[in-house]
Order: sequence, then C-alpha cells, then structure tokens
Amino acid sequence: MLATALTVGAAAAQAAPGLSESAQQLLQWIERESDNQNRPFVLIDKPQARLWVFDGQRRALADAPVLLGSALGDTSAPDIGTRPLSRIAPHERTTPAGRFVLEPGENHKGEDIFWIDYDAAVSLHRVRSAHAGERRLERLATPTVADNRISYGCVNVPTAFYDRELHPRFSRTPGLVYVLPDRQALHEAFPHFTPGKGAASPPPPR
Repeated sequence: MLATALTVGAAAAQAAPGLSESAQQLLQWIERESDNQNRPFVLIDKPQARLWVFDGQRRALADAPVLLGSALGDTSAPDIGTRPLSRIAPHERTTPAGRFVLEPGENHKGEDIFWIDYDAAVSLHRVRSAHAGERRLERLATPTVADNRISYGCVNVPTAFYDRELHPRFSRTPGLVYVLPDRQALHEAFPHFTPGKGAASPPPPR
C-alpha cells in the first residue's frame, strides 16, 4: 500500500512540472497521508515564488507566479493582524509557512479575497498596487524570483488567474493551502510531515 501511494504521489509531482524537490516531497506526503481530505488545495512554493492549484484527487490543474512578503521568514508576529500597515516593520513583512484553511472573505474595500491566516491578516488576492513605483504587475511578469518580494505578507496572483482558477474553485467551499518555508525544514513548517521511503528532507536554505 505504501509503495502504491508513493507511486501515485510521484506521478502527481511529475504532472506539475517545475515543482522544487521540497514541493515534490510535500506533495507526495499529502498523497500518502490523504492530508487534503479530498478537498482542492493550493501549494505555494515561496523560494520559487510560484503557486500550484490541485483538485481533491491531488491532480495539478494550473500554476502561476506570485508576489510574497518582502521579508524572508516563516512565522508572523503575534499581534501583526491588529496593527496598521504603517506600524509593521520591514523584517515583519513575512508570508507564514504551514498548512492553512483557505477561506473566502472580503477586505476592507469589500473586494473578495481568500484568507490564509485571518488572525495575521494574511490573504491571497488579485494583484493590486497602491503605488505605481512598486511595479507589481511587472514583477509578476519577470522570469526571475528576485523581485517577487514586495508585499506586507499577503500573496498576490495575476487577476486573470485568480478569476479563472481560484475564485470558481474555492469561493463556495473552503480548501486548503500549503505554504512552503523559506528557512524552516519541512517538518518544522508541517509538524506531521515525514519524508517518504528513500527520501531525505533537504536542509533549509541559508
């Protein structure tokens, strides 16, 4: 049974070209443990600044570049969700890693978004920019990930991708979102994670 699960998980990873080694290991674990509970889910690979969408059977459906928190890090300050943006220090602008329920909601302007971590005010939403100098659309379009760190912690995706792939799939039924870490090992970001047979969890990037 374990060998079968690993084979299926490997096939799922191969069906999503571009997945990093860590993302492949996480996807195989999700498959092996049925961790998504047959719910559709999103996998966000922070080091690659890319997002993948999977259905309840863990089949890859689509992927897109994302913008992330400007600071490297895998946790949120305990009170960050209660502070105005002006009081969030540069080093606190992180996108937290881990497993979250992806819940539909609204921002303060009444725009539909998906909450990743409501308490930390971290959401997944269409790309938008209050300041032209941020060049968020241009950052999404470049082939490098070096310029994809710009937000206060929220995950920005292309508008067309949000409207086509995310809103129809997750707006009525909450799914899951798995956010890979910048610095933590997989078992730190996902406490129940165990690598498959013959797989070793790579060291976290420095």
